[in-house]
Amino acid sequence: MRKHGGGEVFRITGARQGLAEDVRGRQRRYVISMSIRTLSVIAAASLWNVERYVAIVALVVGAVLPYIAVVIANAGRETTPSLPSTFVPPPVRPELPAKPSEDAETNTPSDHAA
Repeated sequence: MRKHGGGEVFRITGARQGLAEDVRGRQRRYVISMSIRTLSVIAAASLWNVERYVAIVALVVGAVLPYIAVVIANAGRETTPSLPSTFVPPPVRPELPAKPSEDAETNTPSDHAA
């Protein structure tokens, strides 16, 4: 095992994900949202004469979801302040306690009073 000379040690657990992964994730969320929107519009059209209230709710979801999906997809990369620090200080070696001197052991306050 190789020892480092007490320099700074960095962790990569606090690193952000790559740009390609970020874009892919945002595209996936957008496609899922648009699929839900398509299903809700189809449900609204098919339930219009059967369950009007459910059809209206599905139509409202189908009308509002594109705006929400675009806002989420264009949100961009977020900063991650809650992640741990990427700097790990080197371990501190404990010090041994100092040996008491012989003068301190023999000179007690009661000896000076007499």
